[in-house]
Amino acid sequence: MTTFALIGAGPGLGLATARRFGKAGHSIALIARNRDSLDRLAGTLHEDGVQARGYTADALDAASLSTALQAAADELGPIEVLQYSPVPRADFMKPVLDSTATDLDAPLAFSIKGPVTCVNAVLPGMRALGRGTLLFVNGSSAVRPHPGRAGTSIAFAAESAYAAMLHSALAKENIHAAQLIIPGAIRPDAERSNPTVLAERLYALHTERDAFRHYAEPMPE
Repeated sequence: MTTFALIGAGPGLGLATARRFGKAGHSIALIARNRDSLDRLAGTLHEDGVQARGYTADALDAASLSTALQAAADELGPIEVLQYSPVPRADFMKPVLDSTATDLDAPLAFSIKGPVTCVNAVLPGMRALGRGTLLFVNGSSAVRPHPGRAGTSIAFAAESAYAAMLHSALAKENIHAAQLIIPGAIRPDAERSNPTVLAERLYALHTERDAFRHYAEPMPE
Protein backbone atom coordinates (compact mmCIF):
# COMPACT_ATOMS: atom_id res chain seq x y z
CA MET A 1 0.00 0.00 0.00
CA THR A 2 1.28 3.47 -0.86
CA THR A 3 0.44 6.79 0.74
CA PHE A 4 -1.35 9.95 -0.37
CA ALA A 5 0.15 12.89 1.56
CA LEU A 6 -1.97 16.01 1.83
CA ILE A 7 -0.34 19.31 2.84
CA GLY A 8 -3.04 21.62 4.13
CA ALA A 9 -5.58 19.06 5.32
CA GLY A 10 -8.97 20.61 6.08
CA PRO A 11 -12.66 19.68 6.21
CA GLY A 12 -13.53 20.81 2.66
CA LEU A 13 -11.44 19.96 -0.38
CA GLY A 14 -8.80 18.24 1.74
CA LEU A 15 -11.21 15.75 3.29
CA ALA A 16 -12.93 15.08 -0.05
CA THR A 17 -9.62 14.41 -1.80
CA ALA A 18 -8.34 12.24 1.05
CA ARG A 19 -11.56 10.25 0.91
CA ARG A 20 -11.19 9.78 -2.87
CA PHE A 21 -7.61 8.59 -2.70
CA GLY A 22 -8.44 6.42 0.30
CA LYS A 23 -11.26 4.80 -1.66
CA ALA A 24 -8.65 3.90 -4.29
CA GLY A 25 -6.63 2.03 -1.67
CA HIS A 26 -4.05 4.57 -0.52
CA SER A 27 -3.17 5.24 3.09
CA ILE A 28 -3.72 8.90 3.92
CA ALA A 29 -1.24 11.22 5.63
CA LEU A 30 -3.03 14.39 6.75
CA ILE A 31 -0.63 17.26 7.35
CA ALA A 32 -1.67 20.58 8.90
CA ARG A 33 -0.97 22.78 11.93
CA ASN A 34 -3.91 21.91 14.19
CA ARG A 35 -3.76 18.56 15.99
CA ASP A 36 -7.42 18.56 17.04
CA SER A 37 -8.56 19.19 13.46
CA LEU A 38 -6.28 16.43 12.18
CA ASP A 39 -7.69 13.98 14.70
CA ARG A 40 -11.25 14.81 13.65
CA LEU A 41 -10.42 14.35 9.96
CA ALA A 42 -8.63 11.06 10.58
CA GLY A 43 -11.59 9.85 12.62
CA THR A 44 -14.00 10.71 9.82
CA LEU A 45 -11.88 8.80 7.32
CA HIS A 46 -11.61 5.80 9.65
CA GLU A 47 -15.41 5.67 9.73
CA ASP A 48 -15.26 5.35 5.92
CA GLY A 49 -12.82 2.47 6.20
CA VAL A 50 -9.80 4.54 5.16
CA GLN A 51 -6.47 4.23 6.93
CA ALA A 52 -5.47 7.78 7.87
CA ARG A 53 -3.17 9.49 10.32
CA GLY A 54 -2.51 13.14 11.11
CA TYR A 55 0.90 14.82 11.31
CA THR A 56 1.38 18.36 12.55
CA ALA A 57 3.47 20.71 10.44
CA ASP A 58 3.43 24.32 9.30
CA ALA A 59 3.85 25.21 5.61
CA LEU A 60 6.11 28.07 6.75
CA ASP A 61 8.38 25.71 8.70
CA ALA A 62 10.44 23.60 6.31
CA ALA A 63 11.86 21.36 9.04
CA SER A 64 8.39 20.43 10.29
CA LEU A 65 7.26 19.52 6.76
CA SER A 66 10.25 17.25 6.21
CA THR A 67 9.75 15.58 9.58
CA ALA A 68 6.03 15.00 8.98
CA LEU A 69 6.55 13.51 5.53
CA GLN A 70 9.31 11.21 6.74
CA ALA A 71 7.16 10.00 9.62
CA ALA A 72 4.24 9.40 7.27
CA ALA A 73 6.35 7.33 4.90
CA ASP A 74 7.80 5.32 7.78
CA GLU A 75 4.43 4.62 9.41
CA LEU A 76 1.99 4.37 6.49
CA GLY A 77 4.11 3.33 3.52
CA PRO A 78 5.95 5.10 0.70
CA ILE A 79 4.39 8.34 -0.52
CA GLU A 80 3.21 7.90 -4.09
CA VAL A 81 1.06 11.05 -4.29
CA LEU A 82 1.74 14.47 -2.75
CA GLN A 83 -0.87 17.22 -2.84
CA TYR A 84 0.23 20.72 -1.86
CA SER A 85 -2.87 22.81 -1.17
CA PRO A 86 -2.65 24.78 2.09
CA VAL A 87 -4.84 27.89 2.28
CA PRO A 88 -2.91 31.19 2.15
CA ARG A 89 -3.24 33.60 5.05
CA ALA A 90 -5.31 36.74 4.58
CA ASP A 91 -2.29 38.97 5.17
CA PHE A 92 -0.65 37.56 2.01
CA MET A 93 -3.17 39.57 -0.01
CA LYS A 94 -2.14 43.20 0.38
CA PRO A 95 -2.55 45.54 -2.60
CA VAL A 96 0.58 45.74 -4.73
CA LEU A 97 1.23 49.43 -3.99
CA ASP A 98 1.02 48.76 -0.25
CA SER A 99 3.38 45.78 -0.35
CA THR A 100 6.97 45.90 0.80
CA ALA A 101 9.74 43.41 0.17
CA THR A 102 9.27 42.09 3.70
CA ASP A 103 5.57 41.48 3.01
CA LEU A 104 6.62 38.91 0.39
CA ASP A 105 8.75 36.82 2.76
CA ALA A 106 5.91 34.69 4.13
CA PRO A 107 4.01 34.22 0.83
CA LEU A 108 7.18 33.10 -0.94
CA ALA A 109 8.11 30.76 1.90
CA PHE A 110 4.58 29.36 1.80
CA SER A 111 4.40 28.86 -1.97
CA ILE A 112 8.04 28.15 -2.87
CA LYS A 113 10.09 26.95 0.08
CA GLY A 114 7.20 24.80 1.29
CA PRO A 115 6.64 22.98 -2.01
CA VAL A 116 10.37 22.59 -2.68
CA THR A 117 10.85 21.10 0.79
CA CYS A 118 7.97 18.68 0.30
CA VAL A 119 9.06 17.58 -3.17
CA ASN A 120 12.62 16.98 -2.01
CA ALA A 121 11.29 14.93 0.89
CA VAL A 122 9.13 12.62 -1.24
CA LEU A 123 11.18 12.26 -4.44
CA PRO A 124 13.54 9.55 -3.17
CA GLY A 125 10.56 7.35 -2.25
CA MET A 126 8.83 7.97 -5.57
CA ARG A 127 12.01 7.11 -7.44
CA ALA A 128 12.29 3.89 -5.45
CA LEU A 129 8.69 3.05 -6.37
CA GLY A 130 9.26 3.95 -10.00
CA ARG A 131 6.25 6.24 -10.06
CA GLY A 132 4.69 9.21 -8.35
CA THR A 133 2.39 12.22 -8.65
CA LEU A 134 2.86 15.80 -7.44
CA LEU A 135 -0.37 17.82 -7.33
CA PHE A 136 -0.42 21.60 -6.88
CA VAL A 137 -3.69 23.44 -6.22
CA ASN A 138 -3.85 27.21 -6.76
CA GLY A 139 -6.31 30.02 -7.22
CA SER A 140 -6.75 32.19 -10.29
CA SER A 141 -3.99 34.64 -9.30
CA ALA A 142 -1.47 31.92 -10.23
CA VAL A 143 -2.23 32.63 -13.88
CA ARG A 144 -3.83 36.09 -13.74
CA PRO A 145 -2.09 38.43 -11.28
CA HIS A 146 -4.45 40.55 -9.18
CA PRO A 147 -3.16 43.96 -8.00
CA GLY A 148 -5.26 43.69 -4.86
CA ARG A 149 -3.65 40.38 -3.85
CA ALA A 150 0.02 40.95 -4.53
CA GLY A 151 1.52 38.36 -2.19
CA THR A 152 -0.41 35.40 -3.54
CA SER A 153 -0.16 36.63 -7.13
CA ILE A 154 3.64 36.77 -6.98
CA ALA A 155 4.08 33.62 -4.89
CA PHE A 156 1.58 31.50 -6.85
CA ALA A 157 3.24 32.52 -10.12
CA ALA A 158 6.58 31.36 -8.73
CA GLU A 159 5.02 28.10 -7.50
CA SER A 160 3.52 27.58 -10.95
CA ALA A 161 6.90 28.02 -12.60
CA TYR A 162 8.50 25.54 -10.19
CA ALA A 163 5.75 22.96 -10.71
CA ALA A 164 5.90 23.35 -14.50
CA MET A 165 9.64 22.70 -14.43
CA LEU A 166 9.02 19.58 -12.35
CA HIS A 167 6.48 18.42 -14.94
CA SER A 168 9.16 18.55 -17.63
CA ALA A 169 12.11 17.33 -15.59
CA LEU A 170 10.44 14.33 -13.96
CA ALA A 171 8.32 12.96 -16.82
CA LYS A 172 11.06 10.59 -17.91
CA GLU A 173 11.06 9.08 -14.39
CA ASN A 174 7.30 8.36 -14.46
CA ILE A 175 6.71 11.09 -11.88
CA HIS A 176 3.88 13.38 -12.98
CA ALA A 177 3.53 16.98 -11.78
CA ALA A 178 0.21 18.72 -12.41
CA GLN A 179 -1.54 21.90 -11.35
CA LEU A 180 -5.25 22.47 -10.81
CA ILE A 181 -6.41 26.10 -10.96
CA ILE A 182 -9.63 26.81 -9.07
CA PRO A 183 -10.76 30.26 -10.27
CA GLY A 184 -13.49 30.90 -7.72
CA ALA A 185 -14.57 29.85 -4.26
CA ILE A 186 -14.91 26.18 -3.36
CA ARG A 187 -18.59 25.74 -2.42
CA PRO A 188 -20.70 22.67 -1.74
CA ASP A 189 -23.39 24.02 -4.10
CA ALA A 190 -20.99 24.82 -6.98
CA GLU A 191 -21.37 22.68 -10.10
CA ARG A 192 -17.66 22.26 -10.85
CA SER A 193 -15.90 23.73 -7.82
CA ASN A 194 -17.47 21.70 -5.05
CA PRO A 195 -15.17 19.49 -2.96
CA THR A 196 -16.40 16.16 -4.32
CA VAL A 197 -16.09 17.15 -7.98
CA LEU A 198 -12.67 18.72 -7.38
CA ALA A 199 -11.49 15.58 -5.61
CA GLU A 200 -12.46 13.54 -8.67
CA ARG A 201 -10.54 15.97 -10.87
CA LEU A 202 -7.44 15.64 -8.73
CA TYR A 203 -7.69 11.86 -8.74
CA ALA A 204 -8.01 11.97 -12.55
CA LEU A 205 -4.87 14.11 -12.78
CA HIS A 206 -3.07 11.33 -10.92
CA THR A 207 -4.40 8.52 -13.10
CA GLU A 208 -4.56 10.14 -16.54
CA ARG A 209 -1.17 11.87 -16.30
CA ASP A 210 -1.39 14.16 -19.33
CA ALA A 211 -0.96 17.96 -19.39
CA PHE A 212 0.49 20.11 -16.63
CA ARG A 213 -2.17 22.80 -16.05
CA HIS A 214 -5.86 22.15 -15.65
CA TYR A 215 -8.80 24.38 -14.72
CA ALA A 216 -11.69 23.42 -12.45
CA GLU A 217 -13.84 25.77 -14.52
CA PRO A 218 -13.27 28.52 -17.08
CA MET A 219 -11.55 31.67 -15.87
CA PRO A 220 -14.00 34.58 -15.49
CA GLU A 221 -13.87 37.33 -18.08
